[in-house]
Amino acid sequence: MILFEALLAGLFIGSVLGFVGAGGAMVSVPILLYIFHFTNQQATIAALVIVGLAAASGVIPKFKSKEVLVREAVSIWAIGLVATLSMTALASHIHPNVLHIGFALVLIVAGGSMLRGPITADPEHRMSLPVLILVSLIVGTLTGLFGIGGGFLAIPVLVLFYNTPQNKAAGTSLLIITMNCATSFFERYKSWHVVDWKTPFTIALVAIVISRLASQRSGKVNAKLLRRAFGYLLFSLSAFTILKTFFLN
Repeated sequence: MILFEALLAGLFIGSVLGFVGAGGAMVSVPILLYIFHFTNQQATIAALVIVGLAAASGVIPKFKSKEVLVREAVSIWAIGLVATLSMTALASHIHPNVLHIGFALVLIVAGGSMLRGPITADPEHRMSLPVLILVSLIVGTLTGLFGIGGGFLAIPVLVLFYNTPQNKAAGTSLLIITMNCATSFFERYKSWHVVDWKTPFTIALVAIVISRLASQRSGKVNAKLLRRAFGYLLFSLSAFTILKTFFLN
């Protein structure tokens, strides 16, 4: 039964990554918490592996097709590194309920980003330094505290404010997610032993395969409808997380 649930979880997470281009960790953490009954620490560490591996697999073809803004991705990762490392160290000292509520608020913001307005057609240009620093620190903080790669934030910033084509924004986001997940995961090396890795690795392998298949077919589906549906799913997960934290324990 656990194996079957892991296969279904990998299918769902891989579909989200492949069709939407972000949000894998935001569904991975609740799945691990509420379906597989991981602790907050276990879920965060396992989500870093699941999403990091799936993102790394997805970014390879993006490199081949030159759809990755390497300088922007590396800059966001490097500038946010201090936030990633410090928040990773701090997370173990924060009460799980506080982390759950913080995560629920992030889900609301992420859901709102999925319902964003139309994209303007101005020429593509690079991030200004203040925005680059702000985005980097926020992404690093989210990765360190919640095990989230930050793609849901990087993609709309690149697309809406810097008119980056959606394919390049998604490719850049995947590289940011890969580097951030790896950084936070390796800083948590002392806690690797608390996770039973059979379930996360099963989910990760299925997510990798499905995300590759989904990304190849993403151009044939209604992107606006998918993003809107995913946004409402995130709102629902946020509401459930709050209810679970305060009323269903």
